[in-house]
Amino acid sequence: MENQSNKQVSIPINGMTCAACVSHVEAALSSIDGIVESSVNLATNRALIRMDTDISTSLIQETVSNAGYQVGTENRMIRIEGMTCSACVSHVEAALNTVSGITHSSVNLATGNASVEFVPGLLNIDDLQNSVAQSGYKANTTNLDLRENYTDRTDHTKHLQSRLIFSIIGSFLIFTVSFELFPWVTYLKTIPAYKLSIWAIATPIQFWTGWMFYSSGIKALKHGSPNMHTLVALGTSVAYGYSSFIVALSFVSPQLLLLSGLNDDLFFGTAAIIITLVIFGRYLESRSLNRTSEAISQLIRMQPTTANIETDGQETRVSIDLLKIDDLIIIKPGDGIPADGEIVEGHSSVDESMISGESLPVDKSKGDPVYAASLNHNGYFKFRATEVGSNTVLSNIIRLVEEAQASKAPIQRIADKVAAYFVPAVGIVALIAFLSWMVLGPDPQITVATLVLVSVLIIACPCALGLATPTAIIVGIGKAAQNGILIHSAEALETLHKIDYLVLDKTGTITEGKPSLTDIIPAPDHDYDSNYILSMAASAEKYSEHPLAQSVLQAAANRGIIIDQADSFESFQGLGVKAYIDAKTICVGNAAMMASENINIKHMHTNEQNLGSSGKTPIYVSENATCLGLIGIADTARPSSSHAVAALANMGLEIEIATGDTSETAQCIANEVGIPAVRSGLLPSDKVQAIKDLQSQGRIVAMVGDGVNDAAALAQADVGIAMGSGSDISVAASDITLIRNDLTSVGKSLELSHSTIRIIKQNLFWAFFYNILLIPVAAGLLYPIFNLYGSVPTYMYFLIGDSGFLNPIVAACAMAISSVTVVTNSLRLRATR
Repeated sequence: MENQSNKQVSIPINGMTCAACVSHVEAALSSIDGIVESSVNLATNRALIRMDTDISTSLIQETVSNAGYQVGTENRMIRIEGMTCSACVSHVEAALNTVSGITHSSVNLATGNASVEFVPGLLNIDDLQNSVAQSGYKANTTNLDLRENYTDRTDHTKHLQSRLIFSIIGSFLIFTVSFELFPWVTYLKTIPAYKLSIWAIATPIQFWTGWMFYSSGIKALKHGSPNMHTLVALGTSVAYGYSSFIVALSFVSPQLLLLSGLNDDLFFGTAAIIITLVIFGRYLESRSLNRTSEAISQLIRMQPTTANIETDGQETRVSIDLLKIDDLIIIKPGDGIPADGEIVEGHSSVDESMISGESLPVDKSKGDPVYAASLNHNGYFKFRATEVGSNTVLSNIIRLVEEAQASKAPIQRIADKVAAYFVPAVGIVALIAFLSWMVLGPDPQITVATLVLVSVLIIACPCALGLATPTAIIVGIGKAAQNGILIHSAEALETLHKIDYLVLDKTGTITEGKPSLTDIIPAPDHDYDSNYILSMAASAEKYSEHPLAQSVLQAAANRGIIIDQADSFESFQGLGVKAYIDAKTICVGNAAMMASENINIKHMHTNEQNLGSSGKTPIYVSENATCLGLIGIADTARPSSSHAVAALANMGLEIEIATGDTSETAQCIANEVGIPAVRSGLLPSDKVQAIKDLQSQGRIVAMVGDGVNDAAALAQADVGIAMGSGSDISVAASDITLIRNDLTSVGKSLELSHSTIRIIKQNLFWAFFYNILLIPVAAGLLYPIFNLYGSVPTYMYFLIGDSGFLNPIVAACAMAISSVTVVTNSLRLRATR
């Protein structure tokens, strides 16, 4: 991946915090041979680089990384046109990875898309398009609308359908006038223009219906990257070319044809029927692939195209493309919601199943959020738009799912590597078989050798191999999205089925995450008022995002307590908070927090244990290093947690709780939901270490959490699963997001992963088995067998003739069936509950 020389570029730099960082990055960049000048801007987080020679992108990344920073990257989906098989995937990826600025690419045959990670400033779009074009394909880098994306797929299916109809009619005509079993064929062969008539019918099928094979296949061959279309084009061209030669020779010099000893049989019908069968297979495959993406296309179709907005008291209908943030939108009974927003007037019940997977409608009233593409039932309300267009929750879900579907599972990389060498290997096998039967074959040798060549080229198309994994991934990830489970990558989906150990956070994961204050216990020997203790705690917790902090603030609001403004605020993950209020140091947190601040709490231990044994979380409050008292906060387990834990245990998983809460509180919740193992009093770093310890024992670990303090553990786990109600940081660090905030979704995601991997293995088995079994048959393996042990049974004549050589038409039919079988097998995942 090389940069153009004599070039000035601006690249993003992540991780800088001060002027010293600027110096470090500039020094690192200047140390690279070829960079003559570098200037780093802290305000924009970008580096301006001037180079006088070619420098690899990886070298720039590595140098900046070694200095303690990162070169920023972006991801982009681009459309790749002309791919036909898994060999194409390898060719396109190889072409993309040679482009300056691209750090990683993943191409998906089933979607026809490539996911490209690149360094802004280093990537030249023209270079990308030229590199892909030189490999025999076309890159469409325009940002297509999601609706256009799926419309294009439908149009492609219709295009195949029109060519298929023409090809079927033409092939049927050739078949009816050339198949010897029809009584009129003998008479037709006596007509002088007979051969020319068949040639006239076959030619448009070969070069109009089959033009897609030439435009893609021959171009790919010229660039040294043969694909499935190359094999079809070569195979049918051999049959068509041989037959055209016979027709020409019979008209120019019938005597010469007779003397040459060539069989005057024509293979126009063979070529035409092969093209028809391959087009038919591609048509069925295209229809099936459209269905694999149905989960996402349904979401797209749910979005309304217009909206009613209120401006100066007047209602106006506008396109959703014209919506802006803060627009006041009117929703009537039965309307689809066109944007994300907050209700300002009215109430209703809203179907949000396309977002959460939850079938029951949700009651909405003033102040509640609503989401684009959800469906209003029978109420009337107005809401203020907060996000529109591509920034809505639904658009982000669609984007995330499409990126995940375009990603590549580790198991798929094996198939792609095999396919990259498969097509050239098949070409060599076909050529060897052709030459062998030219020398060793029965009379007429040229005819037999030609049939073998065509059969091998046609039957060995690796289309099924290329579709085996991505079709299952697309359906699996789409099905997960329908159930409120967002799987961020194909690798996460594959790894999930290997999980044997599950670590669960407590608050907000097993429990509701909506704790409420239940107790305020003043310290003995001090006359502290409970309202004063609550006031200090609430004032200190004002800027905290922890669920326990919110319960303290809510309790203060319920009592009408005035919350003071803190002069400063510090948060200590896994411990608590410290604030300075009116020249007083207020600490709110657990026992470890008090110990770190050298605050004596021995006189409160009994109270702490009593709260913990009741399933309540004890929180200490101190003022100027003196313990004011203890607050008890209760967070009940979700109603579904016990059932979900039992189901996960029945899957063979070992389960434990890892929490920063006290051992008494954690054990109480564990007993309630049926979890035998508990780790309590953990800091975020302790959770990470606990997962590392399990991994060192050979365990494959999944972690489920929702808070900022879970982010590091989620990233460390083999699969990190975040509750959708959790912090943005925990969601970003995770591999899977559960929109429904329900542990039963963990079980569903595991079941879906197992089903998807099972389908992938079935697909790969049949794809490999099909090629391993039928390529030798197409190459003529059965001829010596039948020649040695007797003749071919009459009922097998259509399949392998009277000598044991595979009929090219049967080869084309088998190839088409293999691809359709793989896609259809993947579609079975849609029935997964």
